[in-house]
Amino acid sequence: MRCLRPRYHLNPASAVGFMAIYALIIETLTTAILASLEACGLPAPAGDLTPEPTARREHGDFQTNVALRLAKIVGRAPRDVAVEIAAALEASNTAHLDHCEVAGPGFVNIFLRPTWLHDVLTDVVTSESSYGRSDALANQRINLEFVSANPTGPLHAGGGRWVAVGDALANVLASQGATVHREYYLNDAGNQLDTFARSLLARYSGEEPPEDGYHGEYLIEMAQLLRSELGDDVDELTAREWGYEQNVKSLREDLARIGVYFDTWFSERLLHERGNVAEVLSTLESAGHTYVKDDATWLNSEALGDQRDRVLVKRDGSTTYLANDLAYHLDKSRRGWDYLIDIWGADHHGQVKSLQAGMEALGIGTSEAPQPEIILGQLVKLERGGELVRLSKRAGNVVTLSDILDEVDPDVARLTFLLQGIDTALTFDLDVVTSQSMENPVFYVQYAHARVCSIGRRADEQGVSRVALEDADLSVLLHERELDLLRALSEYPGVLATSAELRAPHRVATWVRDFASRVHGFYRDCRVITNDAALTQARLWLAEASRIGLADALGILGVGAPAVMERLDEDEDETEGALGEGQNQGGIG
Repeated sequence: MRCLRPRYHLNPASAVGFMAIYALIIETLTTAILASLEACGLPAPAGDLTPEPTARREHGDFQTNVALRLAKIVGRAPRDVAVEIAAALEASNTAHLDHCEVAGPGFVNIFLRPTWLHDVLTDVVTSESSYGRSDALANQRINLEFVSANPTGPLHAGGGRWVAVGDALANVLASQGATVHREYYLNDAGNQLDTFARSLLARYSGEEPPEDGYHGEYLIEMAQLLRSELGDDVDELTAREWGYEQNVKSLREDLARIGVYFDTWFSERLLHERGNVAEVLSTLESAGHTYVKDDATWLNSEALGDQRDRVLVKRDGSTTYLANDLAYHLDKSRRGWDYLIDIWGADHHGQVKSLQAGMEALGIGTSEAPQPEIILGQLVKLERGGELVRLSKRAGNVVTLSDILDEVDPDVARLTFLLQGIDTALTFDLDVVTSQSMENPVFYVQYAHARVCSIGRRADEQGVSRVALEDADLSVLLHERELDLLRALSEYPGVLATSAELRAPHRVATWVRDFASRVHGFYRDCRVITNDAALTQARLWLAEASRIGLADALGILGVGAPAVMERLDEDEDETEGALGEGQNQGGIG
C-alpha cells in the first residue's frame, strides 16, 4: 500500500512571489549546462541535470557533477571534461553567472554575481503577503487529524508537541495552496472513558481508584467539583458524562491558550449511533475478510500486510479500537477529502499496518480514495534542573500542557516543540525556555525580529525616510553579511515546499533559527544609518525584507513576531552598532 503524495518542484509556472527568482536561476543554469554540453560536442547524460546548491560559500553558489557522469561515456578524465564544460559555461553569457571553477575529481562550481540576490530582495518586498507561496497543492482538500488525546484528563505536556506540529503543518500545507481541515477525534465510546468514570467515582466516594485506573491528582479536584455541582447521589454513568464534558472543556481551553482551533471535533459515539461501525463489520464479512475464532470476530489482516490478524469484535460483543477506527477513517474518506493525514505518537506504530490493512479490505487505497497517511512522532521528555520530569495521565506526577503554559509563553512552547523533527525525541528544558537570554532559542529568534523593526523606528527618529524601492540602489549591497541574508531569503520558498512535501514543519523552524543568526550578524557588523545615503537606503530595504521573512516564517509556525522586546545588556549601546552613525565598518548591535 502506498501513501499518495504530490511531488514539489521549483517550477516558475506554479510559483508566486519571489519563489520565481530562485526557480528561474535553477532553470537558467540547467539550460546553460545543456547548451554548454552541446557546444563542447558532449552528449547529455540520462537523468536530471539540475545543479545543486553548494554546502560551503567558497565552493560557489551552485555545483554540477555532469562531468563525472560523462567521463565513462566519453572515455576521458572527468577533470578534463569539467574544464571544458566550465569554459563553455563562462563563455555562454548566462544571466548572473560570474565564473566557474573545477573542484575535486570533476565538479564544476558555479559562482554567481550578487545581482540575482538583489532581485530576490525586490521580490520579497513587493510580494510580502505571498512571500514564499506556491499553488503546488491548489485545489487539494486535506483532512489533518492531530492530538486526538483521550478525553480522560488534561492534555499532558507531551501532547503539546502534536498540537504545535499539527497546526504548523496545516499552515505549511496551506502555504502551498491546499485547503486544510483541522480535525480532533474524540475517543468517547471506549473502555478508557469507562475506566476514567470508575476512577472519578472512586475519588468522589472517598476511595482509591482501581489499580488499573487513573490516579492523577486532577481527579481529586474533579471529584470535589462534581460533588459541589451535582450533590451526594451520583452514579457511574452520570460521573462518566459529567467528567467527559469537563475534560473536553479543559482540552478546548488548553488548545485556545496555545492558539490552536479545530474545524471539527468528531465524536466516536456518532459512528455507533449512525451504524458506521456495524456497516464496516458487515462489509468486511461480505468481502470474506473476517472469520470467527474463540467467540471473537477477526480481520485477516496478516494476508493484507499486517504482522498478524486482529480482533474486531471481542467475546463480549464490544468492538475494538481498530473496528471503530476503520469506521472513522471510512467516514473521513467519504467526506470528499483528497488526502487524509493523521499524526500519531510512536507508541501507536503497531496500529498503522492494521489500519491500512483494514482500509485496503474496505477498498480504500486508490487515487480516488487514498490510504490515510500516518505520521509517527516521538514523544517529549521534560527536564527541570537537569532531571527528568515523568509524564503520566494515570499517575500522580502528571505535568500538563496547562502547567507548561503557566510557566512559559505560548510562543515559547510552540517553537520549542517544533525545533526538532517529529521522528526525533525532544527534550523540553524548562530552565532554558524560561530564560530571557540568547540561550533561549525562541527569545533568540523573536529578538532578531524586534531588532530589524527597531532599525526602521530609529531611522524615523533620526529623520531618515526610506525612499521608494525602485529608487534604491541595491547594487551597493555587497557585504558578506548582507548577501548571507539574501541567500537565506532565496531559500525560504524551497523550505516551505519541502516542508509540505515531507510533512516536516520543523524545517521552517530550522530555517528561521538560522536566518535569525544571520540577522544578528548583520545587525552587529553592518551599520544601517551611515554617511553614505545610497548604502543607508539599501540597508533599510534589506532590514525590511528581513522583517518580512522572519514574520512570515514565525507566522507559519504559529509564533508571534514582536516588534519591541526588552533589550539585553549587550545592546545598551546599540546606537553605536547597526543603527549608529559612521561608515560601513560594523559595530556592536
